[in-house]
Amino acid sequence: MTAVLTYCRAGFENDAANELMQQASDRGVFGYVNAKKGNGYVLFESYQSEQVEELIEILPIEHLIFSRQWFASKLHLQNLNLQDRVGDIIEAISQDEHFPQCGNVRVEHPDTDSGKELSKFCRKFTVPLRQSLRKHGLLTDKPEKSPNELFVFFTDNQTCFVGYAKTDNCSPLPHGILRLKAAADAPSRSSLKLEEAFQVFIPKIKHEDRLRSGMKAVDLGACPGGWTYQLVRRGMFVQAIDNGLIDESLMQTGQVEHFQVDGFVYEPKKKNVYWLVCDMVEKPMRVSELMADWVAKEWCVEAMFNLKLPMKRRYESLMECLDFIREYLKANGCRKFSLRAKHLYHDREEVTVHIRRHRVG
Repeated sequence: MTAVLTYCRAGFENDAANELMQQASDRGVFGYVNAKKGNGYVLFESYQSEQVEELIEILPIEHLIFSRQWFASKLHLQNLNLQDRVGDIIEAISQDEHFPQCGNVRVEHPDTDSGKELSKFCRKFTVPLRQSLRKHGLLTDKPEKSPNELFVFFTDNQTCFVGYAKTDNCSPLPHGILRLKAAADAPSRSSLKLEEAFQVFIPKIKHEDRLRSGMKAVDLGACPGGWTYQLVRRGMFVQAIDNGLIDESLMQTGQVEHFQVDGFVYEPKKKNVYWLVCDMVEKPMRVSELMADWVAKEWCVEAMFNLKLPMKRRYESLMECLDFIREYLKANGCRKFSLRAKHLYHDREEVTVHIRRHRVG
């Protein structure tokens, strides 16, 4: 077999499958998907197997919204010998003359309740497998000597998918997940959504410029202040917009001005806002219209927001919102902008979207 295997949150397999099918067909790669709800992964099999390996090179992984990680799965090994699983894997790879030499190996599992039971085994299994791979010349002595990363993805203790990905086109994070620890003084756990979004959408080398102290920001639907907290801790001055109450400790910083008005009617008095953030529970298209309007009117430079998606049409609903934002910005004179979306680890039924308006000239 040669297929693309992607990891996703359990329950979002159909969304990941629909997106992968669309992205592949847009690039002239056609096939079918195997997606079982609750598995935490999706398999895309192309009608022409060689195109699978082409797909993991020409499709940037950051363009995938619902997939956290991926690799070209070349082997599906079942009924592994419990006494010598390493030997079975080595033999299978050695027999595939087209399997590339890799620089590193990752042994992982689905992010599901049953998958997590394999986590301890996977950690212990990695070292002897790595040593044996190097001994047989299937792994280079140093990671940087190969552009490929070898993946062994266990679905139970006797079954795994084996394949590879391009090191520069796969997530460097274990399981494709950015795990964060909630701050004890944060008003809510939703704070982690914005923390993860900043790390995913803003390159680390750009944090000093685009997340710097002294910036002006607006948080629509701010209460109790989880997202405002992330802005304040970076030294920004925040206009928190919500009819509810903001956490008192945030108000005591002197960096927060609270306006008890509806986020859909609030307008900034000056065009000095850099960041607009929004985590309101509203229909996704209504939020999309509001965010696009702020960017088009140049009321902000960058916007980070969540879209709460309907369970039955998550992917389709998201595509409608993203298409609307693109067309609205173009129709209203926004000539240059970037738009990205990602189903983050700390998101639930929502997807985080980022818009950045670029200067022209």
